Amino acid sequence: MKAKFLFAPVTAALAVLGAAAVQAQTVPTLYVGSYGGSSEKLFKERIIPAFEAANKVKIVYVAGNSTDTLAKLQAQKDKQELDLVLLDDGPMQQAVQFGFCDKIKDAAIYKDLYPLARIDDRSVAVGAVATGLAYNTEAFKKAGLPKPDSWEILTDKKFKQKIAVPPISNTYGLQTLIMYSKMRGGSENAIDPGFTAMTKEVAPNVLAWEPSPGKMTELFQNGDISLAVWGSGRVESFKATGFPIEFVYPKEGAMALLIAACPVVQSDVSDQAQALLQYLMTPEVQAWQADTQGWGPVNSKVKLEPAVAAKVPYGPAQIGKLIPTNWKVVNEKRGEWTNRWNRTIER
Repeated sequence: MKAKFLFAPVTAALAVLGAAAVQAQTVPTLYVGSYGGSSEKLFKERIIPAFEAANKVKIVYVAGNSTDTLAKLQAQKDKQELDLVLLDDGPMQQAVQFGFCDKIKDAAIYKDLYPLARIDDRSVAVGAVATGLAYNTEAFKKAGLPKPDSWEILTDKKFKQKIAVPPISNTYGLQTLIMYSKMRGGSENAIDPGFTAMTKEVAPNVLAWEPSPGKMTELFQNGDISLAVWGSGRVESFKATGFPIEFVYPKEGAMALLIAACPVVQSDVSDQAQALLQYLMTPEVQAWQADTQGWGPVNSKVKLEPAVAAKVPYGPAQIGKLIPTNWKVVNEKRGEWTNRWNRTIER
């Protein structure tokens, strides 16, 4: 009698478990390739739970830097595992060029983006960082110097051996070369004026061609340098430690370093990938990214708290005027430029 009595609930339980298993099997899985560290934390704690709940999808986060993620796309080109990727804009242009990115479907949210964010029909920026000037406010005050406001300060002999600039292998250094080319009448397509200016005008003032953020902070802390080319996010992180440093958007313009995203070709969950890309553009997520990642919002409708707005490129006066890099040209020429840089500038 006992066995017969137990049979019904056991059967019901098995039926429930079976239904749950079937349901779990039918939930689509979306693989996202993006940065590790604080970006992974933001996705896993806020973005993914909210999106999964609203869209009945499971997201697997695959952490890695831009080079790692691009390598995964190359290794899996015959059968892509990733469905959506976030990369720095330079590697992203390589991903587009190699045919790894699918066309972005039009959506109302994209009408709210700054023009800078619409890279092409297969990739779009989800955030922006500025490349400009960083200076030690106390050192400048002590020397009776005004706040720097121009890229031209790197050529001022008063700062001989008191400046640090990252090398061309680093985006900040590459963009310094491009900026000087533009200021001297050239561009990415005509880089000679930039090399001439960097070699003859800037290089004599440079103490270190420093790519490492840790070493850059040491140069400032030790008083070896008082001025550098750096990114807005790096400067804000350093400033948060209490060091007297400020970021400057030069009057000629600051270069943009974009965090770009694209839906991956051959995806079996392409609709969900497109939906997640659109979700990353919403004011809510854009504000989270600004607060936790230091990414300037590319959605013009985003309203940031003053404390957060002060830390990132924000609004038409800053992010709306950032100067993009022509990565199609740069990626083709970078090897040649690197050899030339090593021979003529950083020798």
